[in-house]
Amino acid sequence: MRATPVAATLLAALLTPLAGCAQNGATPASGGPAPATAAPVVLTKSGGIVGLKDTVTVQPDGRWTRVDRAGTSHTGRLSDADLDRLRQLATDSRLAAEAAATVPATMCADAFSYRLTVGPTTTGYVD
Repeated sequence: MRATPVAATLLAALLTPLAGCAQNGATPASGGPAPATAAPVVLTKSGGIVGLKDTVTVQPDGRWTRVDRAGTSHTGRLSDADLDRLRQLATDSRLAAEAAATVPATMCADAFSYRLTVGPTTTGYVD
């Protein structure tokens, strides 16, 4: 069994709680301009026995949208602290290294697939 990617796991851990939220109760992130290097972050979790497909997209200014398998959309805004942490993780050099790594395919029929895209970088893993 391969080790779970570090940077991708950290980003997924930050974004996954949004999967059950319609609005977050945290202090909204400032509406100021995002850093020039900021890019949207997209996390898609799919698979499982029921055919799950949830996609969370976080814009550079902290606005997020979650769309589930049925097409239901929820929105919110990350707190300043969560947005800062997301930016740190999205620019972590380990993310690019993990995206470049080649790993064998899993043979599990009831696994969840995570696909993470940060700007031009896409990585993923199966759990």
